Amino acid sequence: MFWTIPTLMTWTRIVAIPLIVGVYYFPGLTPAAQNEIATIMFVLFAVTDWLDGYLARRLNQTSAFGAFLDPVADKFLVCASLLILVHMNRVHVLVALIIIGREIAISSLREWMAQIGASKSVAVHMIGKVKTTVQMVAIPFLLFDGMLLGLIDTRAWGNVLIWAAAVLTVWSMVYYMQKALPEIRARVK
Repeated sequence: MFWTIPTLMTWTRIVAIPLIVGVYYFPGLTPAAQNEIATIMFVLFAVTDWLDGYLARRLNQTSAFGAFLDPVADKFLVCASLLILVHMNRVHVLVALIIIGREIAISSLREWMAQIGASKSVAVHMIGKVKTTVQMVAIPFLLFDGMLLGLIDTRAWGNVLIWAAAVLTVWSMVYYMQKALPEIRARVK
């Protein structure tokens, strides 16, 4: 099921990366316009994360390839956006390293656990979903980098949320590592 509607929507998140980066290099756009366009693009592409899963289940178009590609696309979109924000001095490099490092570590752990037949021990947990939600709100706030509706200072709120996401990132990584530890101990002996 390589070319289903849900899978094509997942591919759009990967295609979005150079488009979002490109907005900041497009000549003739003011910084405010760049921020608005990048924010709108990020939000639209991020919504496809929820929508492709919903459609895959609704249209009975789930597939192993889609299940593989979906988290990869999410990680690419988040990591690329964090790198943009670090480059623009809107996110501390430590936050980006924590979030990106966790994604690499947990993805590797999940792959290894799947190979040894213990993938259920590191299945997605609520703490991981909360972490993802917080970072998916923080990133567009930081991309926007201004006053939203004249009321919300998105940089201030985005910084609070991205640091909260970093804390949740560490917490979720510890949780998944604890769940995997019995299997790791059993295999290392």
